Amino acid sequence: MASSPSYRVGVDVGGTNTDAVILDVRDANGPKRGILAFCKTPTTAPNVTDGIETAVRTVLEQSVVAPSDIGCLTIGTTHFINAIIEHDARRLAPVAIIRLSKSFLREVPPFSDFPPALAKIMHGYYGYVDGGLHIDGSQESPIVEEQVVKQCAVIREKGIDAIAICGIFSPIDEHFHQEQKVRDIVLREIPGADVVCSSDVSQIGFLERENAAILNASIMKFARRTVRGFRAAMKRLNLNCALYLTQNDGTLIDAPSAARLPIRTFSSGPTNSMRGAAYLAEGTGERTSKIVVDIGGTTSDVGVLLPSGFPRQASAYVSVAGVRINFSMPHLESIGLGGGSIIRVNNDDDKVSVGPDSVGHFLQSKARVFGGDTLTTTDIAVKAKKEEIGNPDLVKDLEENIVSRAQARMKLMLEKVIDQMKTSPAPLPVLLVGGGSVIAPTELEGVSSVVCPPFHSVANAVGAAIAKVGGTVDFIQSSTNKPISEIVEEGKKMAIERAVEVGASRESVYVAEVDAIPLQYVNNNEVRVIVRAVGELSDENVSKMKESNAVESNGDSEEGGDEIYQEADKTQSASTEETTKSSIDINSYKPSVVKSPETGVDEWIISEVDLEWLSDGCYVLGCAGGGSPFSEFLRLRDQVRAGYTMRVVDASSLKDDAIVYWGGHMGSPAVSTERLANDETEQAVVELMEYYGHKKIDAFIDLEIGGGNGLQGLALGSTKNQGCPTIDADFMAYLGRAYPTYWQTTLCAFEEAALVPCAIASGDGKTILMTKTTNDEIVDRALRAACSEMGSRVGMAAKPTTKHAVVNYSVLNTVSLAWRIGRTIACAHATNTISTVAEQMIEECGGPNAAKILFRGKIISVERRLFKGHSHGELVIQQVETSEQEDMSDLPLTPAVASGGVLRIPFKNENIYAKHVSDDGTEKYIATVPDLISVLDTQSGRALGVPEFRYGVMVTVLGITCSPRWTQTKKGLEIGGPAAFGYDIEYKPLGEYKEPRSVVLEYASNS
Repeated sequence: MASSPSYRVGVDVGGTNTDAVILDVRDANGPKRGILAFCKTPTTAPNVTDGIETAVRTVLEQSVVAPSDIGCLTIGTTHFINAIIEHDARRLAPVAIIRLSKSFLREVPPFSDFPPALAKIMHGYYGYVDGGLHIDGSQESPIVEEQVVKQCAVIREKGIDAIAICGIFSPIDEHFHQEQKVRDIVLREIPGADVVCSSDVSQIGFLERENAAILNASIMKFARRTVRGFRAAMKRLNLNCALYLTQNDGTLIDAPSAARLPIRTFSSGPTNSMRGAAYLAEGTGERTSKIVVDIGGTTSDVGVLLPSGFPRQASAYVSVAGVRINFSMPHLESIGLGGGSIIRVNNDDDKVSVGPDSVGHFLQSKARVFGGDTLTTTDIAVKAKKEEIGNPDLVKDLEENIVSRAQARMKLMLEKVIDQMKTSPAPLPVLLVGGGSVIAPTELEGVSSVVCPPFHSVANAVGAAIAKVGGTVDFIQSSTNKPISEIVEEGKKMAIERAVEVGASRESVYVAEVDAIPLQYVNNNEVRVIVRAVGELSDENVSKMKESNAVESNGDSEEGGDEIYQEADKTQSASTEETTKSSIDINSYKPSVVKSPETGVDEWIISEVDLEWLSDGCYVLGCAGGGSPFSEFLRLRDQVRAGYTMRVVDASSLKDDAIVYWGGHMGSPAVSTERLANDETEQAVVELMEYYGHKKIDAFIDLEIGGGNGLQGLALGSTKNQGCPTIDADFMAYLGRAYPTYWQTTLCAFEEAALVPCAIASGDGKTILMTKTTNDEIVDRALRAACSEMGSRVGMAAKPTTKHAVVNYSVLNTVSLAWRIGRTIACAHATNTISTVAEQMIEECGGPNAAKILFRGKIISVERRLFKGHSHGELVIQQVETSEQEDMSDLPLTPAVASGGVLRIPFKNENIYAKHVSDDGTEKYIATVPDLISVLDTQSGRALGVPEFRYGVMVTVLGITCSPRWTQTKKGLEIGGPAAFGYDIEYKPLGEYKEPRSVVLEYASNS
């Protein structure tokens, strides 16, 4: 660490306390780890800089280090994220969004998934210009300057000066720099505007990246004022050193960059705690992953430190103030256990509960050891003589059995959350930090050691002081002519150079993380490579920052911006769009089934509530595949709000000569995450209608009810599109999406050449018709090859079918089933019965003879690989001890088909079979395709898709018997059974199939 400044001051601003330390990096290996002084002082409001100034002045005075000898001041703060969480209109600006895409993104507009109260503050304007990329890096369309100028005129007229620019696949734009070109035009047309390019903020995943860019743009002006406040405090302290802020990943960002990208600091507090814990405990164990438990007054935050010394990042998406983003954030789990957690004793059975409520910052007045009348975890620690706090005599009458039971409960709570965070069953060391760490036991199950390092109460400030400099690259490249290993090596070199560019000393840089992800269904064998390199802060960079670490004022005052947001504004009522789940009585809710005035047919009119339940139900029936229905749900919900209508009818109501269309999306999930829900399938339907000369269609039936395609019928039938009803059925359902190809459908089990003529459409003007084939399997192979050349995602419309085929070959009432399953999830949340949501689903699926709980346990292993364009792998679930499960003794739990040992579930995009391996090694297949195997998150009751599988998640595995459509013909099992996936396994039905109850028929009498 010789290249780092000699003295560093680290500060962490929390909601309750502001901590500061001064560190001499030359003595990092000494007994005090180089810490010369530390301070913990209350965080001040409304101006947090007062608390920072107090803390820094204190450590300077205690250490007797001259301000001129300080190399840098590093601050970690929750100030920016708090403004968003609090919906603080004085700190947040309205934002205009310019989307770059000629053909996509229109169906799901910006702010679609924002909480209405936050959207009311931030939603300024949005518009579209040509642009965007395909997954291979080619342009969907070039930028047209005149279009951008026109958008700027509208934005300028509205008086908006915070602007987010978001283009499809912009994070991989290495050649055209579309977002940057648009930014330059905007700054020319609107001088002084705060402009954010989404590619500077986050990575692939359009909606989440755009959301992050919007949050960042909204808070930029406040961020500049805050940073100037920090610099003003430094001036009063005579500190003429470099100023840095800590980022979510534990690395540094200089003050000017932090003012431009404040979102990078949103979750720096927990990261600082973990990094500080690792530093303080260095040398106490082998270099391995470690669990860090940060115990405060109310909660315990638990994270994983990788061997690199940096936190494990959250996978997929995280939520900030109810807004989904895919920004790099540490993976944390929090439980209601802290130093102020309230202890309650049930006198009837002597049961002891801990939390989740807490006396919080009133600990020193309400805890019994301080003369209060509330029993807290701190009182238990004092009674157990673990800590000398307050007056021990005030708890001397506390019964020993209460103390032991409370300690046992706290121990179990920590063991459970720690085990959820582990990446393997092997025991790992635990580092305890935070002011409440005194309540934790010294021994924990599944843990190799428990270490409470010195200065643990200010570990967050230590983490800020030792922060490194990082550089990350994320790109997609073809592996056709170059091995993946060579591509990864190129990525490492790029990441190292980027770290050096932002201030790391070259000799200290090392690669901390590498990930190579093959992409499905794309041409040229593209692979996505993500590499992060880190290094020590260089003296050269510190010197440079001393001279130029300033932020342009942009007309703002030097200080200020920390005013408390008026309470009247904070509690403004949400708009009427804040609907559904919180405002309805689930038990009394009835779907709207009315008679059509034109046909006299009973029609189910889909509402927002119905859409929400259908979305959750479709993901359960997707059996881990099919893609999340979330984007499609947003599209359809917005259509309902705009006054469009979607109708569902019973198959029996079709006319004998009805023209029925069917289809859905095919292609790479990575493309879907960028283009969002779009109208490719609608375009394919129109193409096929032109081929047949059909002027209208009578109804649409879903290809599959599982996953995102489960909502396609509603989209096609919406009055915004064909205006036809959707049939309450599908051609794959009780297969659940266990099959990733179009020829593996019930229709193909009964008919030859059931798929052609068919059409596919790319969504940007390209279509293909296929009119003849020798068999259905070749149709899927040919279309997927064309799909790769058309942007790797298309909509498909297959050969129109008939009422006879629908009634005799489809699986009936599957839209109803998805709705009922989604309703059970909503009901379980409303009634706090999530632990029995699987039992509730079983009743909706026909009872215990038709559906069964296969296994309950915890994911202990996930293997993923790519083979011939499909995601393959295996999920391993282990039976957990009774003590690890939730306390559900008063709830009627159905015994699982298998218990003990482990359950193995191979998947090929979707789950294929469930094999139980008992403790003695005996193996038994308890479910196989075509029966459905769905993995539910025990804590939320919702389905887990393949992307969400990860170690430590408590799950319930649900099995549902398939429709006899798959078993009544030899061909059905040939294309839908285990042999279709290369497994020599005899199919044995899980139970007896029971047709789902029709929502249309059940509620028609009430219309």
